[in-house]
Amino acid sequence: MNPAWVWFGLMALALIGEVMSGTFYLLMVAIGFAAAGIVAWAGVDIAWQLVVCAAAVLLAVLVLKRLNILKKRGSSAPSRNADLNMDIGQTVKVEAWDADGATRVWYRGAHWRAEAAPGVSPVPGLYVITELKGSSLVLSPAHAAA
Repeated sequence: MNPAWVWFGLMALALIGEVMSGTFYLLMVAIGFAAAGIVAWAGVDIAWQLVVCAAAVLLAVLVLKRLNILKKRGSSAPSRNADLNMDIGQTVKVEAWDADGATRVWYRGAHWRAEAAPGVSPVPGLYVITELKGSSLVLSPAHAAA
């Protein structure tokens, strides 16, 4: 059996993993496997196939970093990132606050525990969800978020 098929099989597995994980890094590994498969098809020795695979992966990662495709997605924590959490930015109405600064709000068809964001005085009114702490909503006044 031609070793190129092994490399192309590994490339397919890396692409499947890429689709499942959503990172660019497995795509870079798949490029390396494809390059090794091409040189294997040409009859190059296994040691050089490994070198070509590693070099292709490193080159692909460096090119993507140079083009700023592999940059950090954002500096905010996932609990505050509206791109990761559909609840961030949604408005809720607070009827009353407890003495400990907590409340229960009706949101998405259920009652949720909520607390005021640091520095916010808990008064009844409209609030915006700014963070999630476990299953608790952290609220800021709606007028401050606008």
